[in-house]
Amino acid sequence: MILLANGKLITRDPDGPGYLPDGGVVADGDKLAAVGTTAELKARYPQAEFVDARGGVIMPGLINAHTHIYSALARGLSIRGYAPTNFYEVLDGQWWNIDRHLDLAATRASDQALVIDSIKQGVTTIFDHHASFGEIAGSLAEIAQVTRDYGLRACLCYEVSDRDGEDKAIASVQENKDFIDWCEKNPSDMLKPLFGGHALFTISDKTFERMAAANAGRVGYHIHVSEGTNDVFDSLQNYGRRPVQRLHDHGILGPKTILGHCIHVNTAELELIARTDTMVVNNPESNMANAVGISPVLQLFAHGILVGLGTDAYTNDMLESVKVALLAQRHLACLPGVGWQEATTMLFSNNARMARRCGFPELGVLRPGAAADVIVMDYKPFTPFGAENIDGHMLFGMTGRQCQTTMVAGKILMQDRELTGIDEAAVNAQIVEVSKKLWGQLNGPEA
Repeated sequence: MILLANGKLITRDPDGPGYLPDGGVVADGDKLAAVGTTAELKARYPQAEFVDARGGVIMPGLINAHTHIYSALARGLSIRGYAPTNFYEVLDGQWWNIDRHLDLAATRASDQALVIDSIKQGVTTIFDHHASFGEIAGSLAEIAQVTRDYGLRACLCYEVSDRDGEDKAIASVQENKDFIDWCEKNPSDMLKPLFGGHALFTISDKTFERMAAANAGRVGYHIHVSEGTNDVFDSLQNYGRRPVQRLHDHGILGPKTILGHCIHVNTAELELIARTDTMVVNNPESNMANAVGISPVLQLFAHGILVGLGTDAYTNDMLESVKVALLAQRHLACLPGVGWQEATTMLFSNNARMARRCGFPELGVLRPGAAADVIVMDYKPFTPFGAENIDGHMLFGMTGRQCQTTMVAGKILMQDRELTGIDEAAVNAQIVEVSKKLWGQLNGPEA
């Protein structure tokens, strides 16, 4: 039993104390047993192991609803001759180029890098969308092993695509099926499957049929939709319908399916997403970096669609991403007073709701019975801090790098900025060596 207290407690619990100026939580196993003031919890649980928040902000662990482990080793990378002028060239020249060179060792190193960085920035659950066309079979098992070893919650899938030919498309369908089969035989609150797919312009009708047959309605899908205009043009030209309509034709939409991006969607598609209760994930920084546009988040909310927040691996800092989400919506609307509620709701409420739909326990809230996923932020406010302005401090003062302690499922993964159970220096050295090899393959012997 762990008593984590002596901090400013934010519970996100609408039915309990939303904020306590000196509070904490008690974790009993993988669930929370109690929430309250530091004094009362110490009195009730004198035998509990005490973890001192040192006056920091205690809050629910953060959730990244869309990321890509396979891109982790790209930090600082420059590929010779890569100078993209459009989104397709971004994909083909960098990201597909990288994943075509990933073997299982490189997939493992990518996972280690992203998981460690997530833990250090207070992210306790990730929804990953993996691609490693250099070695497909066993890649999700490799990722799952790292997340289990390091203690992070993860929802995993493999990115089905026809871009490298039919054989690899079939292999990627099989990789999803094998992982779903394994998860059914080995149920866990730490690991959940979805069925992955790349953008529709790289998936044929035949491949969609194979995906549906392999899945057999067992789990939802996690797929990129209308991230770039090429996705829309391809669907209209080759299939006579827009991307969301095409997904509906194949039975992909539904309450457990996640559509990534949804930038270039029209009113009919918004209504179809809403009618099927399908989820959407906004990835503002990645969208802006790729110059593909800004998702109409305000309209998605207006249609009653469940919209979460991801990073698309542009960053692992969810607090950085929520800031950009707010700015992007104000920029898109040309209105300085919009987006606050939508941005904060995506991160602090909707991501947890999405996780629950995909089979995880109750996340994103600190109350008895909820998952013991808790973080402590080393944040010393220099203006008044209380229940009425918590989100203002989150948006304009706090960053992921201020995380000092991370607990997942009742286990301390990082305390006072020191990882527990992980030799970070040794693991980092191994990751660097794998990165050097990968960069050499991408650029040749001179890299």
